[in-house]
Amino acid sequence: MHPTETLILSVDDDEAQLYTKTRILRHLGFKVVEASTGRDALAKTEELKPALVVLDIKLPDMTGIEVCRVIKMRWPQVFVLQTSATYTSGADRIAGLEGGADAYLTQPIEPDELLATVRALMRVRDAEGRLRRLNETLEQRVEERTRELAITNAKLKEEIDQRQKAEAALVQAQKMEAIGHLTGGMAHDFNNLLTAVLGNIDRIRARANDPKIMRMAENAYMAAERGSRLTSQLLAFSRTQQVNTEAVDVNVLLLRIKDLLNQSLGPTVQLQMNLAADVPPALADINQLELAILNLAINSRDAMGERGGQITISTAALVLDHADGHLQPGSYVEVCVADNGCGMSPEVLAHAFDPFFTTKPPGKGTGLGLSQVYGIARQAGGSVHIDTTVGKGTVVHVRLRCSNQPSMPVNASKPEASEPSSETVLIIDDDADVRALMNDFLTEVGYRTHAVDSGEVALRMLDEIKPDVLVADFAMPGRNGAEVARAIRARLPRLPILFVSGYADTVALESAVGKAPLLRKPFRPSELAAAIRSLLDRGAR
Repeated sequence: MHPTETLILSVDDDEAQLYTKTRILRHLGFKVVEASTGRDALAKTEELKPALVVLDIKLPDMTGIEVCRVIKMRWPQVFVLQTSATYTSGADRIAGLEGGADAYLTQPIEPDELLATVRALMRVRDAEGRLRRLNETLEQRVEERTRELAITNAKLKEEIDQRQKAEAALVQAQKMEAIGHLTGGMAHDFNNLLTAVLGNIDRIRARANDPKIMRMAENAYMAAERGSRLTSQLLAFSRTQQVNTEAVDVNVLLLRIKDLLNQSLGPTVQLQMNLAADVPPALADINQLELAILNLAINSRDAMGERGGQITISTAALVLDHADGHLQPGSYVEVCVADNGCGMSPEVLAHAFDPFFTTKPPGKGTGLGLSQVYGIARQAGGSVHIDTTVGKGTVVHVRLRCSNQPSMPVNASKPEASEPSSETVLIIDDDADVRALMNDFLTEVGYRTHAVDSGEVALRMLDEIKPDVLVADFAMPGRNGAEVARAIRARLPRLPILFVSGYADTVALESAVGKAPLLRKPFRPSELAAAIRSLLDRGAR
């Protein structure tokens, strides 16, 4: 600290000594205030807060040591230089320093010694001031840094949570993909069997006159259709089945199936719908979405047991400003199915979407309901998330991408197909039973047919016949249906092609012929005839 900025209080009852010390300090550039008694010294110290008190021990009203103790108790930042012409022994100096003095000089004092001592004390005082300010600044910096670390820690925790969600979603997707490949292949073989079974039973029903045979055929047909629904569930989470996504008004769909839901849930369940007014059209397959909601509602009913409870189906518009699992930032429609049932434990929740996993008793569930919902949502570009608490209930969130197109009427009907004529149909299918079924039926309804078991045979026949339409199975040994279609289109570019398959690889199909018409197995013979007629009529226009 510069001397002109430093205030020193000089205290002495001896006028000569007081004058001498004051003169020396002022000459050195210090600002000096004087006092001659202890009480005056304390009053001026309280008022002026000097940097240093040069304090004589012998005062008329109290000793300098007592004054020093009061100063150090009340104003510890004020330095005290004790002086004395009487108490000059070592013991006196020790007593003065023990009384709180920062330094002790005996009088008479050499000007240079006084100056050096004062400057030394001021350096100490300045150092203590800097240290005090540093501590204050340090505390502020520590508080700021603590806040920054807390914010960083919160962001890091959020990123870890997001990564864990992403990793869990990736593991789930990989698991579903692996199981999907397996079940997709199984469904393909099973659908070939069901196509032959359903097709022939349908033909038996059309020809039967005996009521007993008709009843037996009807029972067999219903059992085969249950098998068909099972393969449909398998394909839903295998994510190879082609879905017909379009703009769907989810609120209208829910209101349309409300009666069906009430009938399925039974009298012990109260169904409530909270449908937001501002929900945009969602991109979804209408039939698949309807089935997914029905599956979720039935799961909720089963979770509440015989006592029943309340199921709430709600809709909302949702905007994500950051990636969430499978979902990228953007606009979505959320459909929530909530119940107040038993909830799921963490162990059950971890396997909730696994195919064939169920907590229901044997014979009460296939374990495909939630798997199917998962597959339907993922195929449409959405996601499924479950919030659940044991003993309190479960909420399943189905999120679907918004569509930029206006929604189609939920009950839109398909145009009726016209009657068949004598066009030529080339059939390619490696399954003998399915091939025979299609060939026999199409022949019966008036088409000229050629049925072969491979693409190579079909390509060789093109020099002999000129088909009006090609019906090709997709999954075949050797060349698959897409490769055969590509080769045939090279020779007959305007030939209509209908794919039939129980295991339709959408990517391969689209890479071969774009948005190819596809008839999923199992199908009824009348559906095959209608699809062929539609293709032929479209080509004639």
